[in-house]
Amino acid sequence: MLAILEAHPVQYHAPVYRALQGEFGIPVTAIYGSDIGVAGYRDREFGVSLAWDTDLLAGYDARFVARANGCADGETDDVRARSAGELLRKLKPNAVMLVGYGSRFDRAAVYEAWRTRLPLLFRAETTDHAVTRTTGRNWLRDSALRLLYRRFERVLYIGERSLHHYQRLGVPDHKLIFSPYCVDTASFACDEASRANLRAEGRRELAVTDSDLVLLFAGKISERKGPDVLLRAMRELPESLSSRMCVCFLGDGQLKDQMMELAAAAPVVRTRFLGFQNQTRLSRYYHAVDLLVLPSRWGETWGLVVNEALHHGVPCVVSDVVGCAPDLIRAGVTGHVFETGSASSLAGALSEAMSLVGNTETRDRCRQQVSLYTVQEAARGIAQAYEEATRSSNDECFDRIATMM
Repeated sequence: MLAILEAHPVQYHAPVYRALQGEFGIPVTAIYGSDIGVAGYRDREFGVSLAWDTDLLAGYDARFVARANGCADGETDDVRARSAGELLRKLKPNAVMLVGYGSRFDRAAVYEAWRTRLPLLFRAETTDHAVTRTTGRNWLRDSALRLLYRRFERVLYIGERSLHHYQRLGVPDHKLIFSPYCVDTASFACDEASRANLRAEGRRELAVTDSDLVLLFAGKISERKGPDVLLRAMRELPESLSSRMCVCFLGDGQLKDQMMELAAAAPVVRTRFLGFQNQTRLSRYYHAVDLLVLPSRWGETWGLVVNEALHHGVPCVVSDVVGCAPDLIRAGVTGHVFETGSASSLAGALSEAMSLVGNTETRDRCRQQVSLYTVQEAARGIAQAYEEATRSSNDECFDRIATMM
């Protein structure tokens, strides 16, 4: 059995655990520090109360250290792994997987897992590209992470930047296994037949015409995500192009009112603010739009909305700090990458991306590019890591016994 220590259920992780158990036959028990996401909570960056409309606990065993009672997502840092060690000793798993080191729960979980002396796996986002640090902080961080990574039997990288991070910090190649970052498409309708059925309906809801070009911003409307960069870029486009464009904001956040005011200032940018939408309603919007734009300024360790868009055949324009850019964005094929924070660079990328709009071949290439970044491939990587780590542990045990005889 594989035990996974995680601060709270995550909609992008739970399907992988379900597939790991159901499709690869590895019993999974997730030890969660909190029930945030299941019980509902108020997200500080979204600025609204959320509860996912998909089952995050089905298909594997889940245990909770504490109940959150609707606290904000940021407050998961206050959840400790006090009982995680006791649960691990009671469950007696064959291996333990950790999924981060950023929160207090994660750091405590690393210690509790290390104390068990069981084989340890690590699968997490990495932030070399997403966060700017001083030289001194970089040195301290790198030194600590080199020591941390040595404790793991296998390290799972989620993409190209993640792989380079681990290689830079000395993780040997034989310990590295690909387990891609992914979204569960079970609640989506991604194919061309679905597009034919949903596009007209979605565009009617958005009140746009067949000739309009619809751009989608999906995520938290916050400074970090750069929605203002998109609106400023619209004003740098030729009027012949910008007059045909409409920007849809799918999400919510603290800057929503400010973005509405910015869009209304002359020259006016046509916008639609759709609010937060759960997974089961997303396909109609993805099929209705022509481009996804992710103009993040910092902290975009991956950008799973890019996966979602590409599964629907929608090309993407992203800033160069977006973590998935090297994996999923091929210039002129699945989208374009622009210079972070630069409205003029984004405007240029949008102009170039127009050749990808309304192109069946482009939609096929988008789906092909993301085809390896699936729940099944993510689970396959973890299954391989689990089998190799537990086999290695057993071999070492046998070697010790043979030495004693």
